[in-house]
Amino acid sequence: MNPTELGTLVLAATPIGRVEDASSRLAGELATADVIAAEDTRRLRRLCTELGVTTTGRVVSYFEGNESARTPTLVDALLAGERVLLVTDAGMPSVSDPGFRLVAAAVVHDITVTSVPGPSAVLSALAVSGLPVDRFCFEGFLPRKAGERARRLTELAKEQRTMVFFEAPHRTETALAAMAEAFGGDRAAAVCRELTKTHEEVRRGPLEELVAWASDGVRGEVTLVVTGAEPAAEVGTDPDEWRSLVAELEEEGVRRKDAILDVARRAGVPKREVYDAVHKES
Repeated sequence: MNPTELGTLVLAATPIGRVEDASSRLAGELATADVIAAEDTRRLRRLCTELGVTTTGRVVSYFEGNESARTPTLVDALLAGERVLLVTDAGMPSVSDPGFRLVAAAVVHDITVTSVPGPSAVLSALAVSGLPVDRFCFEGFLPRKAGERARRLTELAKEQRTMVFFEAPHRTETALAAMAEAFGGDRAAAVCRELTKTHEEVRRGPLEELVAWASDGVRGEVTLVVTGAEPAAEVGTDPDEWRSLVAELEEEGVRRKDAILDVARRAGVPKREVYDAVHKES
């Protein structure tokens, strides 16, 4: 089929808080799209009402539970030359939200994919965190199971870029505690809560302080920003060197637990190996 006869897939960012953040382009796409695929059709109707927009196209649901089954139907609409608008509850589709499958399928068929940029919890949190923004990575949601979460964070312990995470409010304290365990309690971070909303709050500080703050309970949408690791000096594999470095850090006031973790990261070995080396001589 001639590419000019194909439709266009439009990924549109929706407000993460205030409806005033919606762009005029979003309103225009909502009013003219042939098909609107929405993560929650009720929220879509509410958004259209608040924007004063009347939709003229077909509205279908497109969420995690039906994403696989609904994608072929939407691809058929695109192949038929229709303009398909994809919106999620908040932010940009496919970023920790439904959308990736549809984008990938559209690309396979040489269908044009474009976006209506707008609100982003990732970029908003990064910008207000006060942490380095020159290089960063988005890690989405951490695994819910403790073991898997610990393994993921251990893998990230040496990451030098600023890291951005999403987290559920009731798991925020647990996530921060796991980060403190993996990265060290003195690692700088920020908890960004209810971004752009009436009760927006940004809490900054070392991870260990943020764990204590979160113990009183956290409400609302949460985005966590954690500074990356400092470039580490080369540390060899000699246990005597590990013991010496741990001792030096303890003399500087670092807790033994954190000193062991730091040396293990720098040496590129499991912290248990450094722990065993240190306590063998204790």
